[in-house]
Amino acid sequence: MIPVPSRVEGYSSQLYYIENALKPLGYTIGGNWDYDHGYFDYKIDDEVGYQFLRVPFEAIDGQLDSHGVIVQIGRPFLLSHKYQVGLDDHVESDMDGLSALVDQFQEPQDPDASFPEKYVDLGKALVQELEAVLLD
Repeated sequence: MIPVPSRVEGYSSQLYYIENALKPLGYTIGGNWDYDHGYFDYKIDDEVGYQFLRVPFEAIDGQLDSHGVIVQIGRPFLLSHKYQVGLDDHVESDMDGLSALVDQFQEPQDPDASFPEKYVDLGKALVQELEAVLLD
């Protein structure tokens, strides 16, 4: 994980407006959100895992699943997830395969894999674009 200091840290607005500004740029709300916090993810590449610019946010007025919630953006960071090749150990050991139907996604081999140096400058440029869209 590589933190990228930014002027967007501390910026707050309705989640709806931030999402509408970032979605056309390629950001999605990551699936690992909770009622009080979440992440905007920009997928940089999927070479040997996935490389993301991740922009954290937290609810400061309301809950994320409520209309009009106000969120505050935290410090963006660059993140790599490296996934296992082949089947998960726990799926292979299931006799009936029911768990394989329910839990079909692989566990990360290294959720904090080193971030490829060749994408660091791109990640910083994406943060500058983020600042321009939200702050200027």
